[in-house]
Order: sequence, then structure tokens, then C-alpha cells
Amino acid sequence: MKKYTSTKIIELGSCAFRQWRAVDTHCKYIHGYQLKAKFWFEGTLDERNWVVNFGGLRELKSDLQKQFDHTLCIAADDPEMGMFQAMHEVGVCDLRVMESVGIEKTAEWCFKRANLFLQSQPDTHNRCRVTKVEVWEHEANSAIFTETTIS
Repeated sequence: MKKYTSTKIIELGSCAFRQWRAVDTHCKYIHGYQLKAKFWFEGTLDERNWVVNFGGLRELKSDLQKQFDHTLCIAADDPEMGMFQAMHEVGVCDLRVMESVGIEKTAEWCFKRANLFLQSQPDTHNRCRVTKVEVWEHEANSAIFTETTIS
């Protein structure tokens, strides 16, 4: 069976983060990035000879942008969580609480979300999957997540 790979870059939007554990760097402060992600889709071809229908990814793009565009992403264990939740409640920020933050964890989150999306679609279910995601904070910094075991 032949396997093919195609890629798609999706703009995630402008997002603010705070990495409270980075106490010795300026990343401990709220700071923002214009995020974009590249997805690697691998699988067999459909009747159109496509691994994935790029036009059919609008719902995934919308889901990703809902998470990151004009939002503030904070780690679930941030000691200032109460303050961030209060700011969200009064409309000062659009808060997203994540297991952890950082560009590596953002790439992992996007990877998992994209594979869940593909499995929910009749034309891609069990035929293709995301094998890798790269997320850029900006042109000089990115992180890649692949689901492999490090030995």
C-alpha cells in the first residue's frame, strides 16, 4: 500500500502566553506571538487522489483559531490563576487554560486536535492522520511535535 504526505500551513492568530515557571527569563510575563502551524498529513489517497481535502479543514482552522486568536493561554497550575479567571469574567481577556504552555506544548495540542478532527470526518477516518506539527512563534522560533517514543 502506498502512503503519501501532504502539508498545510494554518494561521493560528495572535496569542498571549505566560510561562510562570520561567522565573529567570522575561517569558514569565504575559507576552504575545503571531502563531502559525504546519501540519503533515499522511495516508492513502481518496478518489480525488488527495491525502486530505484542504478545503475541508475549515472547521479545524476555526477550532484552532478559537483556541489561540486574541486569547491568553495560561497553564492550569499557574499560581495567579484566580486573577486571570477574574480578568476573563469581567471581559479583560479571553482566557484559555491549558495543561501547560510553551511552543512545544502548543505544537502537541495542535497535533492532538488535528488528529481528533480527522478521525471525526467520514472521508479521512482511518485513512489518514497527522504525523507531525510545527508551530512558529515567529520566523526565528518554532517547535515540532511528533508522536514518537524517545529512547
